[in-house]
Amino acid sequence: MDWQVFCRDTLSGDVIDGCLGTGNDPTYLNWIFNAWGWTVGVSLTALVIALVVGSLVGVIRTLPNSPVLVRFGNAWVELFRNIPLLVQIFLWYHVVPALFPIMRDFPPFILVVLALGLFTSARIAEQVRSGIEALPRGQRYAGMALGFTTPQYYRYVLLPMAYRIILPPLTSESMNIFKNSAVAFAVSIPELTQFALQAGEETSRPIEIYLGVTILYVISALIINRIMAFIEKRSRVPGFVAASTGGGH
Repeated sequence: MDWQVFCRDTLSGDVIDGCLGTGNDPTYLNWIFNAWGWTVGVSLTALVIALVVGSLVGVIRTLPNSPVLVRFGNAWVELFRNIPLLVQIFLWYHVVPALFPIMRDFPPFILVVLALGLFTSARIAEQVRSGIEALPRGQRYAGMALGFTTPQYYRYVLLPMAYRIILPPLTSESMNIFKNSAVAFAVSIPELTQFALQAGEETSRPIEIYLGVTILYVISALIINRIMAFIEKRSRVPGFVAASTGGGH
């Protein structure tokens, strides 16, 4: 193993003392950390979109006396859940800008984030729906008896409990979105997988390069896992046992 490959100058190939280059003369260590930043940026931005859209779609799938909205929510989930993510990336990158010319000037980062966020939103919507339906019906009736409007009893009664129930599957989705961000290499986003492909060819040391990238993916997933575990522990409702949310189906 030649781990000094990360200390090499990306232009000359010389080993740099301290392993960190400067300015326009970076080392592969600089490059991999920059790629990690792109991975984190894509993943976190897509996660925010997935949580907002997925929560909204999950809620409308449980609205009483709203069959049109329920059908729309079901169609949303089936559409985005059943098309492979890589295909959705290419649709957003090649097809959507052709249909909507205003999007032709959008940078690839935005298109990838939208594709990844909406893909994940379908899974989160299913988890939110399952979490709400796992709650005793009496909680909904109690909110109505207190005079809450539908938005109010979702906001103050149902959703706070539902989110506590679905935190474990949300943890899995948060970790998955970091792994799924690897498909961004297909449209030349300079994230970790793109770095591994290019640096492996340039250095002829693919073993060390891919191991380094793997370590950063594992670190990212573990950080997310610990953060979500902390949130779950702090927000757990004592004595409450929920039914299975079915988030993995």
